[in-house]
Amino acid sequence: MEKMRNFMQSWAGKAVLVITLIPMAFLGVQSFSGGGQIAPNQIVKVGDTAIDTTTFQSEVNNYRTRLLEQVDGSLINDKALNDEVLDSMIDRALLENQAQFFGMTVSDDAITRLLQADPTFHDANGKFSNDVFAQYLQSRGMTKDMLFTMFRTQLSLRQLTSSILGTAVYPDSQISRLIDLQTQSREAWVVRYNWQDFADKVTVSPAEIEAYYNANKQNMTQSPSVDLAYVTLSDADIKVDAVSEDEIRAEYQASLQGQGDGRQLSHILLTGDNAEHRAKDIKAKLDAGESFEALAKAHSDDPTGESGGDIGSYNPAFFGDSSSAVENAISGLTAGGVSEPVQTGFGYHIFKVTKMGDAPSLDSMRDELTKRATERKRANAMNEMITKINTMATDSMGISDIAQETGLTARSIKGYTKDNNTSELSAPVVVSAAFDDFAINDQSVSPNITLADKTVWVQPTNYQDARELTLAEASEQIKATLTKQKAIKLALDTANARAKEDPATLTKSAQRLGVVTRQSPELLPAERASLFVHNKDGMSAWVVETDAGASVMVGDKAQSTATAQISDAERLSASQIIRDNVGQDQLQDYLHYLRDTKEVQINEQAMSGH
Repeated sequence: MEKMRNFMQSWAGKAVLVITLIPMAFLGVQSFSGGGQIAPNQIVKVGDTAIDTTTFQSEVNNYRTRLLEQVDGSLINDKALNDEVLDSMIDRALLENQAQFFGMTVSDDAITRLLQADPTFHDANGKFSNDVFAQYLQSRGMTKDMLFTMFRTQLSLRQLTSSILGTAVYPDSQISRLIDLQTQSREAWVVRYNWQDFADKVTVSPAEIEAYYNANKQNMTQSPSVDLAYVTLSDADIKVDAVSEDEIRAEYQASLQGQGDGRQLSHILLTGDNAEHRAKDIKAKLDAGESFEALAKAHSDDPTGESGGDIGSYNPAFFGDSSSAVENAISGLTAGGVSEPVQTGFGYHIFKVTKMGDAPSLDSMRDELTKRATERKRANAMNEMITKINTMATDSMGISDIAQETGLTARSIKGYTKDNNTSELSAPVVVSAAFDDFAINDQSVSPNITLADKTVWVQPTNYQDARELTLAEASEQIKATLTKQKAIKLALDTANARAKEDPATLTKSAQRLGVVTRQSPELLPAERASLFVHNKDGMSAWVVETDAGASVMVGDKAQSTATAQISDAERLSASQIIRDNVGQDQLQDYLHYLRDTKEVQINEQAMSGH
């Protein structure tokens, strides 16, 4: 029951869990007959199913790519990412083996019907197209049998997980009770006593510090540490000269090259072995006065021929490496002008300018072009500096020498810790580089590390392994802990004395929170947990210990939205989320059972290389 109450405090979070766990992406596990030891090129072996290092690394890379769309790369912890991918692949393999054991499969006919209904494989008329299907397979380097095998695995896994999730039962009466709890509210007031306000009234003796140390020294450890020398490079460190007129003009031409100059074009496209000969014949007919549009409709191998060859605004980027040839062909043409045949990667074209462009002039864009040229110049200089420093690092130069050579400032952090790092270089990617085994043994400078606002190079020295803190080293930490504990007790004593006052009187000097619920963010976690525990017919006053100290809470009579006032759609949605959550717990329990009863071999040596 308590677990479900916790769930009800985070509807969206649990809903996301339910949604994301089941449709795991196909991981490419490959099966082979027989057991035996795990091979060197395999990351994990689950029963008779093995996952090789290439498949594992591919999934890690895919997951990293998805994460980089949401967060800065410096926030990604490589070990945590690898572990998460490995766990998901093990779960996948366990479930796949069970689906095979239970004989859960899908026929080719069923898969064919699903593919025929999938819009991915439909043509412009909304019908299944063998050509579209073939192009799909070719673009992914797959055969039909490979695709059917992949779909069959996905669908059999869905059968298994759905059968587990579908057994979830949660009584309607309990759902109503949970909804009632979720919709409870009451008007509340609070008086908070921060422990820091009582700290100067507290004393901690050496004997108390020693006693605490002796009781907890196994938990008082020094994280592995290094002395870290480093240099940083940011945009502010790169000085560039003012851009020249030639650079501004080059930026203008690049802009036109990328976006076109607004000219409207039509074309006749000829493909095949005799394309050049056909193009010359059509050009002769155009020179003789025949209609461009009529010839396009009659002879163009491009679908635009039906509309007279109209391709809209000219965009050089569309023609890729052939853009300069196209530009040369249409250069100097006025509206109505027709080009000579020109070859591109698509075939032979004859172009007609149907409307002259109205691209903005260089002068009208000068400020923007100057800004772009300056940014481009700075980016080039930045890349050159990064390459230069990486070369110096490869040549075994230290941070101090690199700083002197480049004019950057060498900085250092003594006692840079591996765990609970709060320094300015606490990003996981920096910590990983600082504690790289090779870098520590060689005391070498890392390759460049890109952070959100700068690029960093680090050099670790004086590595210290994890160890227990001595009493002297731990004394300040222990003193702070005991001071907080004693100060919180004083805050509690004060709060308890205050709570004896009449609740109505307390509200006059307390902070009014208004009507609050179990989700109200203005409440501290401990305050929120206590909100409906103390509930009398009238006002109630009670005391809560919090991490910040102590709080005197005052609450009016609790109110609840009657279940009858909740719409059928809201109730159905809540019921489904609750039952899905119970099913999710059952699926996790089943996976724990499989991990305990099935053989899972992990190649730790291969994992250490990732």
